[in-house]
Amino acid sequence: MAKKKPTKTEELLRNSDKSLPLLDVQDLTVEFVTRRGIVRAVQHINISVAKGESLAIVGESGSGKSVTSYAVMRILDRAGRITDGTVMFSGIDLRAMPENEIRDLRGREMSMIFQSPRLALNPIRKIGRQIEDVLHQHAQVDSGLVSEKAIEMLEHVRIARPRERYHAYPFELSGGMCQRVVIALALACKPQLLIADEPTTGLDVTTQKAVMDLTVDLTRERGMSMILITHDLGLAAAYCDRIVVMEKGHVVETAQAERIFKAPSHRYTRKLMRATPRPGVTLRDLLPEEEAKSARPIGHTDRHAAKPLLVVEKLVKEYPRNDARGTLTKLFGPRPAVEPENFRAVDGISFTVDRGESVGLVGESGCGKSTTSMMVMRLIDKTAGTIMFDGEDIGEIPARKFATLPLRKRIQMVFQDPTDSLNPRFTAARAIADPILRLGNGERAFVRERCEELARQVGLPVELLDRFPHQLSGGQKARVGIARAIALKPDLIVLDEPTAALDVSVQAVVLNLLQDLKDSLGMSYLFVSHDLNVVRLLCDRVIVMQTGQIVEQGPTDQVLVAPQAAYTRDLLTAIPHPPL
Repeated sequence: MAKKKPTKTEELLRNSDKSLPLLDVQDLTVEFVTRRGIVRAVQHINISVAKGESLAIVGESGSGKSVTSYAVMRILDRAGRITDGTVMFSGIDLRAMPENEIRDLRGREMSMIFQSPRLALNPIRKIGRQIEDVLHQHAQVDSGLVSEKAIEMLEHVRIARPRERYHAYPFELSGGMCQRVVIALALACKPQLLIADEPTTGLDVTTQKAVMDLTVDLTRERGMSMILITHDLGLAAAYCDRIVVMEKGHVVETAQAERIFKAPSHRYTRKLMRATPRPGVTLRDLLPEEEAKSARPIGHTDRHAAKPLLVVEKLVKEYPRNDARGTLTKLFGPRPAVEPENFRAVDGISFTVDRGESVGLVGESGCGKSTTSMMVMRLIDKTAGTIMFDGEDIGEIPARKFATLPLRKRIQMVFQDPTDSLNPRFTAARAIADPILRLGNGERAFVRERCEELARQVGLPVELLDRFPHQLSGGQKARVGIARAIALKPDLIVLDEPTAALDVSVQAVVLNLLQDLKDSLGMSYLFVSHDLNVVRLLCDRVIVMQTGQIVEQGPTDQVLVAPQAAYTRDLLTAIPHPPL
């Protein structure tokens, strides 16, 4: 194959000053044009990244972390614009580059891992083809070798059976595997700079550790630089050399990771550290000082005081593999052979939830946590077993019929993905009002007033109620979901990773809110989470699941302090802790 002529970008990089920082951002200002005027998302910030360095940018939602990365990549939406400052990459002014040249630079010399892996992947295009698209666009790879190169990238990110996964669609992979595919896409052309925007949000602790270990290993192996955007101080401490702290569009502190945790100089940095969950602290310890004074201590429910509210016995959920294979064949053509027997996502589990009690359900992705919660919610039908709610066998009521019964308002749910759980055509107020209008029995005249009350309860500014989901941050959308779930004051709330998308300070406030609601209204929680530190703060008891079965359950202090099962010990070991 004839060697391709170097592009203008490649010539510039080849002739650039190698002594300069790989990325040098000076006095950067980014504005967004909105209906209410100009909003400055980033204001006069300075950030630099040396060759081979790993840098963390931490801060709460709305601090400007992601906007900064989008400005560097030149992928701001139409409403956004860089109004001041310089962005230099290897001595090249990115602001002055034409669009066709910056497009060539992206993917080849700098790439990005986006926050939601499923949204970053084309749902109707095979995994292997998506990697090939990147290689065709940016790398000089012979067309006859491109498929082998794609399979090689899947091997690099340690996906099991890469040749088989090459032919898979995103919906056939777990969240952790989709994240690995996104990493493969980002690293396919061996860029100099990798930007990872919340790459582990929603992943369980063991998958999170595996993904971060993999990312860091690959970047170090290739001599790449990395910017990690996160609200998790534990990840920043474990994987980065330096940390930049942002608040409301400003950089408030920059220092080596070790120094910033030992002696933070800015009050906002100290606030973030105070709010970070870790062993040995209580919920009151995490709250801002003014709120900690009024916070209630977490008590433990007397499990012998009353009959359990929820009783689950020998619960089973099976999925027929033959039916699934037939459906896939009709949609996408012949698929590789699979085992004929049914797949058991939940395999004969039993547990209870008492009135006023909070029970944590923990385990890795694919262990059956979410499937169990969906059956309890009566969103999917069980295969076998019983689900008793307040003495009534709700497991025998078909899921579709249960949605129309008055009993529905006594069991509500906060879903894991706040974006997917909100109707994009509904404002935040309409989303919160939905259960009130459907099941509220005559409260229509007071809906707006009730929505504003609920928004204040969950820390959502009232002025955001008229915004649509795409106009809200991930944390704000999560708060809309929580407000919607508590709107009818249910007896049981199933919380599926409710704080995964929240900043640490907001997380502490929301957990305190949930605790107050539990105490004042006598609500019970089935708290599904991969964050054992959060479970430690809120839950009276913990149930640990692995491959569809319960491997350990008991009081929180007992299970998370002196676990009996090796699997539980592995989960605890995988949690990154900042050196606070």
